[in-house]
Amino acid sequence: MAGSAIGGYAPSQDQAALGPHHSRPNLDGNRSILAAVLFTGAIAAALAYVAYSIYLDVGATGVRTTTYLPYILLFVALIIALGFEFVNGFHDTANAVATVIYTHSLPANVAVVWSGFFNFLGVLLSSGAVAFGIVSLLPVELILQVGSGAGFAMVFALLIAAIIWNLGTWYFGLPASSSHTLIGSIIGVGVANAVIHGRSGTSGVDWTKATEIGWSLLLSPVFGFMAAGALLLVLRFVVRNPALYAEPKGKEPPPWWIRGILIATCTGVSFAHGSNDGQKGMGLIMLILIGTVPTAYALNRALPDSAVAQFRLTSQAASEVVARKAAGYSIIGDPRPAVTAYVAAHKIEGGTYPSLSVLIKQIGEEVDRYGTLAKVPAEAVGNTRNDMYLASEAVRFLMKDKESELSSAEIGTLNAYKKSLDEATRFIPTWVKVAVAIALGLGTMVGWKRIVITVGEKIGKTHLTYAQGASAELVAAGTIGAADMFGLPVSTTHVLSSGVAGTMAANRSGLQLATLRNLAMAWVLTLPVAMLLSGTLYVIFSQVF
Repeated sequence: MAGSAIGGYAPSQDQAALGPHHSRPNLDGNRSILAAVLFTGAIAAALAYVAYSIYLDVGATGVRTTTYLPYILLFVALIIALGFEFVNGFHDTANAVATVIYTHSLPANVAVVWSGFFNFLGVLLSSGAVAFGIVSLLPVELILQVGSGAGFAMVFALLIAAIIWNLGTWYFGLPASSSHTLIGSIIGVGVANAVIHGRSGTSGVDWTKATEIGWSLLLSPVFGFMAAGALLLVLRFVVRNPALYAEPKGKEPPPWWIRGILIATCTGVSFAHGSNDGQKGMGLIMLILIGTVPTAYALNRALPDSAVAQFRLTSQAASEVVARKAAGYSIIGDPRPAVTAYVAAHKIEGGTYPSLSVLIKQIGEEVDRYGTLAKVPAEAVGNTRNDMYLASEAVRFLMKDKESELSSAEIGTLNAYKKSLDEATRFIPTWVKVAVAIALGLGTMVGWKRIVITVGEKIGKTHLTYAQGASAELVAAGTIGAADMFGLPVSTTHVLSSGVAGTMAANRSGLQLATLRNLAMAWVLTLPVAMLLSGTLYVIFSQVF
């Protein structure tokens, strides 16, 4: 591995030719028994906190525990989900710390702890929009039966597949995208599930949402390359201080004002990474909780009475809109199969509107009967949640469906109803955010060296300058922050590494084509390999559970 173009730690020929004044920063840091003890203690404390939080939430429902099997499955699933976030942490740390380390703005061990802390804060303060955007890619029939064997097979397959590919690319020092990997895993499960049930593989995924996310993943590295290069050129025109465009002199830290800029950009990327990437684990953890302990997590029992009152109003208005579309049609029996078929196929049939109208009325009657979500009986919680989720997805597709011929006023009414449904079903308890934040934060503090070397040494043919590092990280932080606002998952890895490449191109520093080829290969292979891994694992696990 020592001389590998994609792994190992020996500098490339291009870097070796630069001379001794471009010496690598100290990437080993100081290891101590105390640090190891504190690290292990933090993991133990986090697991104890998770267990205690679940104990309190389940106890608050007043339901007696008759079997411990669901809790055993829950524990295993949570360990795997938090393990994914841990791997995500050290796989993506390089995106934030490579520039501050290679410009000698911060020592490596200080940089990763600093990054870990702001990753932690980013997760805690995240919006949650990305979490459920990822979940929306999953087949609706698997989400509705997430507590079944097929549901566990789905969760285990996609998480383990994502972990395997992340570890593989990390081992070879490739900054591949954790977001790209997870989405590929989700698509693989969806396709495999459709094929198992005798349907076309293309019917197993919400391709509209997948395309939307795919464009964000495709365009973000292109934007990172161009925007970072453009920002560097603008800086050259506006800020004429030559110190900003100089390479580090040996291991001497930069002037204080440049150092402050680089630390600030590192902080911004770390926070943005936590706020975006941390949510992917949150959404999957909520699926796990809903499947194993629905009485505590299927519905947002903390929803205030005012929100429940608002739900009644939006439900009535939405019911009237759909009922008008259903005029002249009626159904007998269960409305759910027709609504589920529409959500799966996105094709309006004769029974779509009347079935959805009946389902909306039934949901409204259930909420009216109990008065508040906190009083929904344990045995009815799962069904109520599934009905709400199904109605929400159907309304989401109707609002985008040209065949629905909805007016702007009708779309506004349905959108208000969907928001009320989502408030009841799409929530994230504080302890879930804390657990994911700890896993991601601790993950940033280990295993980061391989990819830091790739970003810091193997993209350009010259040493990273202060302005290049700041430009790449400013663009990365801004792009990821904007994506979080719009609920879109983007790749921190792709944006940052392409941003570094963009600054090298703008600076006419030259690019190491071997590294770019390997990065492009990892980018191209991530989706199909993740799909193949998760699909295969899903087929295997479907036979086990």
